[in-house]
Formats: sequence, C-alpha cells, structure tokens
Amino acid sequence: MQASLKKAESAGFCFGVSRAVDMVSDLLSEGKKVCTLGPIIHNMEMVEELRKKGCRPIESIDELGKDEILVIRSHGVPKSVIDELEKNGLDYRDATCPFVKKIHRLVAEADPETDVVLIAGNRSHPEVQGIIGNCECEYFTFNNETELDEILPNILNSNNKTVKMVAQTTFDTKELKKSVKKIKKVCTNAKIFDTICNATSVRQSEADLIAAQSDFMVVIGDRHSSNTGKLFDICQRRCPNTVLIETAAELNIEQVRRAKRIGVTAGASTPARIIKEVLDTMSEEIKSGETTNLEESFEELLEESLKNLNTNERVMGTVISIAPNEVQVDVGRKQTGFVPVDELSNDPTVKPEDVVKVGDQIELLIMRTNDQEGTIMLSKRRVDAQKGWEELQEKVDSQEVLTSKVTEAVKGGVIVIYNGIRVFIPASQATATRDENLEDLVGQEVNFRLIEVSQRGRYKRAIGSIRSVLKEQRAAQREEFWKNCEIGKRYTGVVKSLTSYGAFVDLGGVFGMIHISELSWTHIKHPSEVVNVGDTVEVYVKDINEETKKISLGFKNADDNPWEILKRDYPEGTVVTAKIVGLTTFGAFANIIPGIDGLIHISQIANKRIEKPADVLSVGEEVEAKITAIDFDKKRVSLSMRALLPEDEQAPVKAAPVAEETVEEEAAAAEDVAEEAVAEAVEETTADAE
Repeated sequence: MQASLKKAESAGFCFGVSRAVDMVSDLLSEGKKVCTLGPIIHNMEMVEELRKKGCRPIESIDELGKDEILVIRSHGVPKSVIDELEKNGLDYRDATCPFVKKIHRLVAEADPETDVVLIAGNRSHPEVQGIIGNCECEYFTFNNETELDEILPNILNSNNKTVKMVAQTTFDTKELKKSVKKIKKVCTNAKIFDTICNATSVRQSEADLIAAQSDFMVVIGDRHSSNTGKLFDICQRRCPNTVLIETAAELNIEQVRRAKRIGVTAGASTPARIIKEVLDTMSEEIKSGETTNLEESFEELLEESLKNLNTNERVMGTVISIAPNEVQVDVGRKQTGFVPVDELSNDPTVKPEDVVKVGDQIELLIMRTNDQEGTIMLSKRRVDAQKGWEELQEKVDSQEVLTSKVTEAVKGGVIVIYNGIRVFIPASQATATRDENLEDLVGQEVNFRLIEVSQRGRYKRAIGSIRSVLKEQRAAQREEFWKNCEIGKRYTGVVKSLTSYGAFVDLGGVFGMIHISELSWTHIKHPSEVVNVGDTVEVYVKDINEETKKISLGFKNADDNPWEILKRDYPEGTVVTAKIVGLTTFGAFANIIPGIDGLIHISQIANKRIEKPADVLSVGEEVEAKITAIDFDKKRVSLSMRALLPEDEQAPVKAAPVAEETVEEEAAAAEDVAEEAVAEAVEETTADAE
C-alpha cells in the first residue's frame, strides 16, 4: 500500500501573526532599532531569526533604549501599558491582532455597576492577561468545563449582574460550545460574544478532519503557543499517534516510515519555512522507500502552482470575497491572492466593503509571495499612493485648496488622506488658534493646501496646512462683515472665550464682546452663568468703534426686560408676594420679580412705631405687599405692607425720623455710583475686546 501525505490548507501564519512579523520586518528594513514587549509571536525559531536581524524582546518598557521603537506583539497588552507609553511619550507600534482588539473593546465597554465579565481562556496566557488589563469590572476566567463549574456559583451571586462572555481567540471551539450551553442554562441574561478567530475555527476543524483520517498526525509549532497546543489536543483525540514538533529535526523517522496515512497541520505562529522543512524531510523519507505516490506532495503542489511573480510587480485582480480582515482577489494565478485590510486603504476608519465590491477590477502591488502556502499578499493603497504622488507635487506648485477628511490625530498633528496618500498636518497648521483640540477634527471634512512634498532616499512625505486656508477665509469674511455692519444689525455667532467681564463672540471673521451687564437682566457674577464656550448665540450690534474696530454686542431680549414685565403685569395697586432680600435702618428691600426689588419704607411695614425693620422682618421671609408707586425713569418701586392692613388698624404711625425723600436720595446716590463703575468697566473692556 502506498503512503499518503495530507497537509492542512490552513496551516501556518494567520493574518494577525503575519501582520505582526511584517511590521517588525518592515521597521528593521528601514534601519530602525526595534524591541518587542515579550516575544513578538510564540515561535522561538522566528523570534531568534528576528533577533539576528536586530529585534530584541524585552520584559518591561523600562528596558526600552534610546531611539528604539517598541512593537506591541499580536497578543496585545493591558491598557495600563499603552497609557504608560503615551504618558512618557515613547515611540511604539501596535501589532495587536485586530480580533484581539475587538475583545479589548468588548470588555472595556462592560459597566462595573451592571455587568460581570466571563473570559474563556488560559489566565496565564499573555492574550488573556491583555484582555483582563482592559476590563474595569468584576471578571472570572476558566480554561475548561471543570473550572467553569467552580466559578459559576460566584457569578450567580453577583447581584443579578448581566454576564458578558468572551473567549481567547485560540480557545478550543468544541470546549467553548459545551461551556456556552452550560452558561445559558444557569445565566439566562448572559450575552455571549463569539470571539474565537475565524482562522482558528477553520484551522481546528480542518485538523480534526485530517486527524480522523490519519494513522500518524504531525502538529508543527512552538510548545509555548496556545493555538498549537489546542491543535495537538484536538488531533490526539482523533489520532492517538499524534506528535508535536517545533522543527524537522524532531521528527521520528521510524514513525514516518511505518505510517500509511500521514496528516500535517501547523499553529498560527509557525513560519512557512519550518513547515516546508518538515514536509521536505517526510517527502524525501517516503521517496527513499518504495512508496512515492503522495496524495499531494509538497514539491508537486509547488511546481504546479507557482509562477514567476516578483515582489513590487503590479497586477490586475478581481475581488472574489470580502472579510473584515482581508479581501480575497483572483489575479489569474493558482495562488490565492489577498489584500490585508490595512493594505486596502490609507484610511484606517473605512470598512473593506466601502472601498471595493465583489467583482471589482483593481490594480494591485505584489507585496510578498508565500511559496509554502501558495498565497500572494497584495496592496491596493500603495498603488494608489504611487499614482497620486506626482499629482501632489503639482498641487504644491498651484497652491490649490483641497478637501478631504481628517482620519486620525497623531503626536504633533493630524493625518488627512488625499488620493490614497497620508498628508501630515502639524498642530501649528491644523487649527485657527493653538488652543483648539485636535481630536475634534477627526472625521471632519477640511479644506487644506499642500505646503511641502519631498523625498529623502526612498521615503516621501507630504505636509499640509489647514490654517492657511482658514486665514484667507477669515480675511474674506472680515472684509464682507465691515461692508455691511451697522448698529442694530443682528448676527448669529459662536462664543469663543469668556472673561470675568464678558463673552467674546466670533461673528464670522470678526470678534465682538457682550459685556457681562448685557448678558442678563438680573445680576450675575460671571458670564458662564448664561453662556459657555462653543454656544451659538443671537446678538445685535450695540456700538461700533470705527477707529479701533471694536464691536460691543447686545444680547438681552427686550421681551425679558423685568421693567417691561412689571409695566405689563404689575401696575400700581397690585398686591404681590415679595421676598425680603435686604434690611436697612430706613426700611426693607423686597424682591418682586427677578431683577426688580422694591422698598418697603419703615413707615409702611406696620401700623405701629418700630425702632428698626429687623425687629419685624428677616431676610428670606415672604410678605404680602402692595405696589404704591413706580418710577420707571429712576427704576424705583415703592411697596407697602401697612396698606393691606384692615382700615381700623391703619392708625398713623410715628416712625423713626427718617424722611422718605432722604431714603430716595441715598438710594439714588448709591445707584449713581454703581452706574459710574459699570460705565468705567465697559470703557476699559471694550478697549481690550480683542
């Protein structure tokens, strides 16, 4: 009987691992000093290979050397690590697998008040440690059904909190199904998130099928790799004669010779080079015997499928499927072509389906061929960038105003994508003023012009300016404003800043000031009691200083004028309920409506002689009083409590010898002093309006 050899199609690097290794390789090729926080992937052969090229693993960010770039490995890290890197301004790249990032977001969104998080995975594994480090509420971990049984009582005692369950991306799919079934039985409010990586599910299912058909199963991968360990467990259940090896040197040749049906799979962090070495070794051993007819020998597959595809060659491809992490394309070859999501567009916020549709013909750049797996990694964004570069240089020369969306805020500025090219706009050129938040620009369409497009060696850069366009726009707005501005004209503006004496409003290229006395009919201590920065307000021009170009704005609504309300609703003779707000030797001041206080003279408080108002009244007390006189010119109101007493009780009162005229003179003098102070403040602050 002839021996057969079957390799799992899914064996080898998954997208996340490939992305992490490529990120480190690209940095090294650029001559950068690179560190990784722990091994970049769980495969010491690959880690050692990268170490020889200049990448060293470190255990703590304290070990990061000067001018070194730290790469966060595909397993991800706790949020505290990212926070510390950001706080200290350290240079880093995040190679966390997008599927792991999704889990971080899910647990971070859990509410400590209402939720409890359940994590299926190995607690000591760095991926699970990273998940825990992004969770702010109560959590539990389990690695199998037995451990789940131990923690379920604790979950049930969590005060009816909602259970949110996630799983390590490489968790055993069959083990998870059993656990989910049990959780749903006892936790009826549980929310189960399927976070096992699609590639992991496919890899485990394929390994299970091949192992069931084999009498000798070989699992290739690092013994520290969680997903490799899971593959070994799955295969061993189906095929007791299963071995886990890290390199071809560990193969037991006698086992290979005795086997009739050999199956091969590999973990997600196993390099194609090692898989090829193992297949070559077994293929040669089988050939050296009398059984040479392999089901699909590695050499035959390679010879049949590979054509002369060179890196950096452009090809046309047809989109055949779209997934969250990649787009598969047909490039007319036997290899499977794929475009990773980060090679689809320079805009990290767009979804693949927003960029391409199934059936689209697109031009692509070959990034890397994988001889072992028969795949081609391609890039659309790099082709777009190459095409757009010459056009950018023309835009610099013409100083044309361009429009595009801000995709992200980075250290020192923001990024705008124009024709597939990342344009950096420094913070000093991103906003009209330096105190504006750059994060507020993310997602906004902005007008900008290019101020520099340059190349240093093989590296190109494009720098733009939003401020230069804003400056021109504001100059045009100012010119238009002064052509049409006149006293009494109404405008809609935006509050830009507040001071103790007023609010400055942007009227569209020109600033005006609303004095604090114009913000409210009632007394306020600070403008923030009425308006806040960013508020849209309706104002009118109260005064214009033609020489200094200073504008005083009115804000108060005439209909809200308390004196107009008093005239309309509270004529003389009206009885009101007023609150005592002040006491003097000659009487009491009582608030009638917001903004208007009336004087109850000491002679009008009671029908008997009183020494002082405080003997009868207290601040905060509400009293019934009659409006006896209103002087709208002097803004004064006289009240009487005595007028509401029964007629037989209204005997003449001998009050303390303080004439009402004297009271009015004192009140008028105090009011004049206040008005002079306000006038002086207006004059000073108007001069400083801008």
